[in-house]
Amino acid sequence: MLDELLILKKIKEGDIKAFEELFRRYYFPLCCYAAGITGQMAVAEEIVEELFYVLWKERVRLQIFQSVKSYLYRATRNQSLQYCEHEEVRNRYREAVLNTSNPEQSTDPHQQMEYEELQKFINNTLEKLPVRRRQIFEMHRLEGRKYVEIATQLSLSVKTVEAEMTKALRTLREEVETYIHMK
Repeated sequence: MLDELLILKKIKEGDIKAFEELFRRYYFPLCCYAAGITGQMAVAEEIVEELFYVLWKERVRLQIFQSVKSYLYRATRNQSLQYCEHEEVRNRYREAVLNTSNPEQSTDPHQQMEYEELQKFINNTLEKLPVRRRQIFEMHRLEGRKYVEIATQLSLSVKTVEAEMTKALRTLREEVETYIHMK
């Protein structure tokens, strides 16, 4: 514990070597822990990488009142659970969209097919977005959360949330335009 407090003090002072030591010590165990929750090692790695990125970026303002190890595991757990919740919401949304019976669509099989193809294309485009950007997009568009709520929950600034939403919408717009021109 004393060793961790010393490392944390050095990190707060900007010591990159101390940060690298902490990263090497906990990266793989945290990835395994997150993978146990999310069921996907690639997602787990992104979660842990984002955690360490935020840790370094916010090092001066960081308030850790328990052991660094406890903090890292708790943060990893929270982000992993949050990812799972968002995936569940997304899956429910997908099911709702696919199961929505619109009388106009059901009378025209060709139109129904085009609709489903476009929906699949949009979902694939969303899948390609970076995890954090996709997460912010879904929290705002699918769950109806405000930028301030998202920023608070993800420990980001409102400006970062706005920037991520702008990038997500730009990507979607460009991809859909490309898709339409291919038709």
